[in-house]
Amino acid sequence: MMYGWIIGVILVIVLIVALGRGGIFQKGASQSTSKSSAMETLKNRYAKGEIDKAEFEERKAELEKTK
Repeated sequence: MMYGWIIGVILVIVLIVALGRGGIFQKGASQSTSKSSAMETLKNRYAKGEIDKAEFEERKAELEKTK
């Protein structure tokens, strides 16, 4: 029982590393993913015929402008 606190410290370190690798501390990566998923959604809507070419080009330009 004398070394029980070491296990606690190790668990805290493992938790911090696990959270860091999970993307919680990586805000830039999620922002990039959001933009690419927005572009994929736009492409899908155009492919399904939900929007016309003019609207597709307009929204595509807007997404590219915010990079």
